[in-house]
Amino acid sequence: MDQKKKNIRTLSLEELQTYFATLGEKKFRVKQVWEWLWQKHAHSFEDMTNISKELRATLTETFSLPAVQVDTAQYSSDGTVKTKFKTHDGNFVEGVLIPAENRQTACVSSQIGCSLSCKFCATGYMDRKRNLDFDEIYDEVVLLNQVAEKTYGKKLSNIVFMGMGEPLLNYKNVLKAIERITANDGLGMSPRRITVSTAGVAKMIRQLGDDNVRFNLALSLHAANDQKRNSIMPINETNNIQALIEALNYFHEKTGNDITFEYILFKGVNDSIKDADDLIKIYKQVPVHLVNIIEYNPIDAADFEKPDRDATQKFMDYLANHRVNVRLRISRGKDIDAACGQLANKESIPATV
Repeated sequence: MDQKKKNIRTLSLEELQTYFATLGEKKFRVKQVWEWLWQKHAHSFEDMTNISKELRATLTETFSLPAVQVDTAQYSSDGTVKTKFKTHDGNFVEGVLIPAENRQTACVSSQIGCSLSCKFCATGYMDRKRNLDFDEIYDEVVLLNQVAEKTYGKKLSNIVFMGMGEPLLNYKNVLKAIERITANDGLGMSPRRITVSTAGVAKMIRQLGDDNVRFNLALSLHAANDQKRNSIMPINETNNIQALIEALNYFHEKTGNDITFEYILFKGVNDSIKDADDLIKIYKQVPVHLVNIIEYNPIDAADFEKPDRDATQKFMDYLANHRVNVRLRISRGKDIDAACGQLANKESIPATV
């Protein structure tokens, strides 16, 4: 990408209108170009076939249009599709399509690598190279929607920001991407079908409340006391559980949106009845919609193990008996390293999408 040229997708509709007015172009040309950028998903100005060659040449000389491309794809035996995307500057990031009977969910990334160091997550062992720009996140969703339509004949129904990176440490780009994804002149998706997952950045959870966002929030809790959470999620040292409880309550008070707890079970670490009791105490202090118990997915860099089925069931039954709305989230795409905590840009096969 030519660094001297401004990315045309950073322009608002009003700014684009002002620019076209300086060219003496008719107003309907603005609408045509805007549609190519946000609804027809042009990857270059040459794709904009209903505008003149002269105007396309002017746009090419003036602006850049850095689009994310599909690099490779992997197909799991359970129907999950992991796609590796290539950015304009040669970086890679992964997204996952998770199909189910009544939904098509896109799991998208917000950073190239991650600045946190959660001990159980493959991305946490990578360096954070940079944040994804809002239009790159938008492209991820567009491309995963194309995978869904081609593979299953259905559009995306849900989006979860649970891929690579911490969304709340790329706050402005994530919110701007969601604004475009939900806009009528964008993808037109309902914000109620979008969930942003955070490892727990208390200040930014409060900011979500102040910004009165309309999407749902998930907290990756994974341990219900500070000592254990510090040991597996270093972010807890500066964002402890009490601070997160207060921030989540503030968020809910401001927005009324659903809050989910994500809790990966690790054998001998956080799977005891005492751990369940600690989780119940937190659950009672926050208006939590649901607790997702997640199967641990092994990664090369860590030596955690998942509990056996009986231990998992015992933990869940204890929660349910104490009136916790709990569900086991079966991991998908484990055979292609596409499951929760496994995204790390490993080698994969050439894409056919």
